[in-house]
Amino acid sequence: MYTFKINDKEIKTTKNMSLLNFLRDEMQITSVKNGCSEGACGTCMVLLDKKAFRACLLTTEKINGKSIMTVEGIEEKERKIYEWAFAEAGAVQCGFCIPGMVISSKGLLDININPTENDIKKALRGNICRCTGYVKIIEAVMKVAKAIREGYEPDNSYTGKIGERTPRIDAQDKISGKAIYSEDLKIENLYYGGAVRTKYPRALVKKINTSKALETSGVESVYLASDIPGNRNIGHLSFISDWDALIAVGEITRYIGDAVALVLAKDKESLKRGIAAIEVEYEELQPLTSPKMSLEENAPKIHEKGNVLFSQKLSRGNVENALKSSKYVVTHTYKTPFTEHAYLEPESAIAVPTKHGVHLYTSSQSIYDEQREVSRLLGVDPSLVEVTSNYVGGGFGGKEDMSVQHHAALMAYLSKKNVQVTLSRQESINVSTKRHAMEIEMTTSCDENGILTGMKCNILSDTGAYSSLGGPVLQRACTHASGPYNYHN
Repeated sequence: MYTFKINDKEIKTTKNMSLLNFLRDEMQITSVKNGCSEGACGTCMVLLDKKAFRACLLTTEKINGKSIMTVEGIEEKERKIYEWAFAEAGAVQCGFCIPGMVISSKGLLDININPTENDIKKALRGNICRCTGYVKIIEAVMKVAKAIREGYEPDNSYTGKIGERTPRIDAQDKISGKAIYSEDLKIENLYYGGAVRTKYPRALVKKINTSKALETSGVESVYLASDIPGNRNIGHLSFISDWDALIAVGEITRYIGDAVALVLAKDKESLKRGIAAIEVEYEELQPLTSPKMSLEENAPKIHEKGNVLFSQKLSRGNVENALKSSKYVVTHTYKTPFTEHAYLEPESAIAVPTKHGVHLYTSSQSIYDEQREVSRLLGVDPSLVEVTSNYVGGGFGGKEDMSVQHHAALMAYLSKKNVQVTLSRQESINVSTKRHAMEIEMTTSCDENGILTGMKCNILSDTGAYSSLGGPVLQRACTHASGPYNYHN
C-alpha cells in the first residue's frame, strides 16, 4: 500500500505505476499533460514536497509518504494571479505547456519572491515551449512575483470594448489546466487502439498472424486492410489520395510509419501486449532514401504512377540573357533537412460510434479534410462523420495530415465501441509528416552597382513516401524563391 497526498488530499493505492498515468487516469487530473513520457518536455511538471519534478519520471512507489501539488492545488487567490499575469503578458498560445510552466514558476516563487531573469530561466529549464520563444513567459513570471510582493489582486475581467487590449479568450482555461485537449477527454467505456507498424521502411508484407494477439487477455479485436469497408487510400489532396490506411498482405511498405494491423483493447497495457503479439512476415527490400535515388533510371516505383509527384515551372522575363549580360554571377547549392514539427501534444483522437457513422474528437488542424477522408475510408456519406476539434497542443502545419483520426474512426465504426488512439512521442516522430527537405541550386546575378538582374533556381523537394501537401509546398517554394527582391528575370 502506497500513501501520499495529492493537493492536500490523502491517497492510498496498491498500484505501483507511473505518477503521470496515475494522476491522469486514476485521479482524472488532466492539467498534468502527457507530452513525451520521457522526462524531456516538462508538460507533466508537479511539485513534489514543494520542488518541481516531472511526473512521468516518478512512480506511486517513489512518492510514498510525500506530497504532490498540481495546478489544481494552488490556492484560488494565487491561481488568479497566475491567470492574470500569463494572459496579460501574452504568454499563452497553444497552452499545452503552460500548466507545467506555472508549476515550475511556483516552485521558484515559493522560495524566491524577487527573482532575477536568470533565476526564472534556471527554474524553467526543464520546461519546453514551442510557441512563444519564452520571452513572454519570463515576463509573466515577473508579473506574478511583483503582484504577490505588492498584494495586487486582479479581477481578470475585461469589457471587450473596441480599443481595449484584450487577452486571449481561452487563456485562463489553458493556464488553470481546465482546457481540454483530445487525450484529456473522459468518456465512459473507452477502449484503446493502436497500430502495428512495419519493421522495415520498404518491405513486402508476406503474412500477418493475428491469432496470438486475439488470445491475449484484454484484447478485443484486430483489424487488417481487408476489414476496411470503403476506400483504403487517404490524402488531403482529393486528386492524389495515395496514403494507405493499412498495408495489405502482398503489398509493399513505403516508410517506417506504415501500419499493417490495428489492435483494439480494453486498457493500455493490454494494447501493448496485443501489438507485440502480432506476427508479421516480411521480405525486406532496398529502401529509396533520397529524391535523387528515386529519379535513377532503374529505381523501383514508390507508387504505380512513378516517383515524381509534381512538377512546377515559373518564369518571368529572359533569365538567360540577364545572366549573360550581368557583371557578377554566383551559383550556390543549398540544402534544407527534414524537420520534425515537435509540437508538445502528441497526436490523439477519440471516435464514438453513432447510429450509422462516427463522431470524431481530434486535435488536428483540418477537420473538414478529416470528415472527407474518414467518410471515404468507411464508405459512408460525409454527413455521417461528425468531427469536433478540441484544443490543439501545437501544430505548425504538422497536424494537417491524418495520423490517428482515421484509425480511431475505423475501429469505432467496426467495433461499435468508443475508441481512443494516441501516439507515443517516438511513434509520433516515426509516423508524422515533416517539413519538406529540399535541395536548391540558385544562380543570382547583379550589375556593377549590386542591383539584382536575374535569378535562376532549380528546386528538388522530398515529399517522402506519400503526397501529403507536397504539390502546394513546391508551388510555394517556387513563388517565394525570389524573396522580397525586385527581380525582372
